Amino acid sequence: MSKKFWYSLMAVLILTAVVLSACGGAATQAPAEATQPPAQGGKEVEVFSWWTGGGEAAGLEAMIKVFNTKYPDIKFINAAVAGGAGTNARAVLATRLQSGDPPDSWQGHAGQELIGTYVAGGQIQPLNDLYESEGWLKVMPETLIPLISQDGKIYSVPVNIHRANVLWYNPKILEENKIAVPTTVDEWFAAMDKLKAAGVTPLALGEQWTKMHLLETVLLGTLGAEKYNGLWNGTTDWGSAEVKTALENFQKAMTYANTDSASLSWQDAAQLVVNGDAAFNVMGDWAEGYFRELGKKPRVDYGWAPVPGTVGVFQFLSDSFVLAVGAPDPEAAVAWLKVAGSKEGQEAFNPVKGSICARTDCDKSLFGEYLQSAMDDWASNVVVGSLTHGVVANDSWKSEIDTALGLFVSNGDLAAFQTALVNACKASGPCK
Repeated sequence: MSKKFWYSLMAVLILTAVVLSACGGAATQAPAEATQPPAQGGKEVEVFSWWTGGGEAAGLEAMIKVFNTKYPDIKFINAAVAGGAGTNARAVLATRLQSGDPPDSWQGHAGQELIGTYVAGGQIQPLNDLYESEGWLKVMPETLIPLISQDGKIYSVPVNIHRANVLWYNPKILEENKIAVPTTVDEWFAAMDKLKAAGVTPLALGEQWTKMHLLETVLLGTLGAEKYNGLWNGTTDWGSAEVKTALENFQKAMTYANTDSASLSWQDAAQLVVNGDAAFNVMGDWAEGYFRELGKKPRVDYGWAPVPGTVGVFQFLSDSFVLAVGAPDPEAAVAWLKVAGSKEGQEAFNPVKGSICARTDCDKSLFGEYLQSAMDDWASNVVVGSLTHGVVANDSWKSEIDTALGLFVSNGDLAAFQTALVNACKASGPCK
């Protein structure tokens, strides 16, 4: 029987044992190309991802074209696995790594999702020499590098950047209610009080992961970048009064949200804003791609700003590629990473994907109005990482936070919530 059969079968058996960060989805499938033998006497690179549809697949194909032009002697094997927003891919990947059959390179979320899983397991190699030889330290924000590093070793090549701390708003609703776009938490609450009194839903919110997304941005907006970072490196006490204030702000923000949030997807919640049924929504900037798909116009149907309290801070998440320990063809893998980190590769990928380059020197004219503004902020803001999207906490810690959040959403016990967060840091974070 083929490798394809065994990988898929084993993935099903271990899926429930793998701690995953994405939502569930369709059944695992591995493309036949991934198991084809290499061309006679030729080199090949197998790149593993979950980019199988929409803008992400089109973006990958655009970057593959750059690779094929630069390295025509290397066969590119697109080992993408569909379904589950990465859930199925990570299960198949875990199976392959356990059986000693890694792809040359694979996609993951930059930061602790990679470091806490694959670096901890001794499964990916540091890339400091590649960063030096390619000059990437000069074209990526200085504050990014520690977030993709462990003990001074850099472990991934970010190919794109999304922003988490975006406040989307309906310009017409704010204008009709004579409300300026808020820049502080207090201004935001005052604006939402006014909207609530006018019979307008102040805040659109969806299922639980969108509540974690809101939580991390309110923590950042209340604590500031340095103390927010301290939550993840152990220098900010989860049991402190300042964290309690941040959690109180989160609890208050939740009171302005639609009552049917548990039954809505992030798209449903975002659409409430552009349809004029709610004033604000906190969501990553993939929402802007969704708005454009709906035919909505920037500055007319939707506006954007940093989440109140986070002006000057860019809370990021990123798709990155790594170099496998035991890569079948490490030279070909490095060739792929060079393209992934290159200006040409990122300019080919990101305008199609709907994200911005990790590099700060990409051609702005290739991007739309929102993405151009994000590029400006990425190049100048303080950079911090996202919890919900894999940067600052490993999978087990994030899972414990998610469990505590779910209990808090159901019972509203703030003291118990904070205690659970303290215990989660002690169990899986730096507070041990």
